Amino acid sequence: MYPDIQEFIQSLDIQSVSVERAKILQPLIDYIQGQKDEEVVVQLNFICTHNSRRSHLCQVWAKTMAAYFGIQDVRCYSGGTETTAVYPMIIKTLKNVGLYIDKIDDNTNPTYKLKYSDEMCPMTLFSKTYDDAYNPKEDYAAIMTCGHAESNCPIIPNAKRISVTYVDPKVSDGTPEQAAVYAERSAQIATEMKYVFSNIK
Repeated sequence: MYPDIQEFIQSLDIQSVSVERAKILQPLIDYIQGQKDEEVVVQLNFICTHNSRRSHLCQVWAKTMAAYFGIQDVRCYSGGTETTAVYPMIIKTLKNVGLYIDKIDDNTNPTYKLKYSDEMCPMTLFSKTYDDAYNPKEDYAAIMTCGHAESNCPIIPNAKRISVTYVDPKVSDGTPEQAAVYAERSAQIATEMKYVFSNIK
């Protein structure tokens, strides 16, 4: 794992996770542990309306924390109820903490390759619907990361539905606080994913 990202992870204090948030995260912990106990691949699809901000942060940090704690056979995905594009500030925020990101095309919905280590197969980031061909079709957890997706996403067959919602950093777009708000939300999600995977045995 790259030294900068390892240092960032080590700086995250899982003791800061409140009792209330811990209760919200427990069904995700239980799902992952259950899959591990059954010795099957853990498939996590993080879903938000536009698949542009929170769902990508969750996808990246879940996969990174699984690797940090040596939890094998964890596959992380993201999707939305509609397709837009990964918001550029998400890419900048993740780069700022040491993740390597390469933009491999330049259209209205760019594709990025992301790594936390030279030894890993890069994660692929682009905006897509939750049922896109790239995402799993069965035996996965559909994790709702925003309230709008939670209330507007239809029933998802063949998946365990879990709600772990976050405030949208989009509220800061166009303000002087934008970079700080995105960094704060990324750190919150990273801390909570660290908490989740620290509880997997």
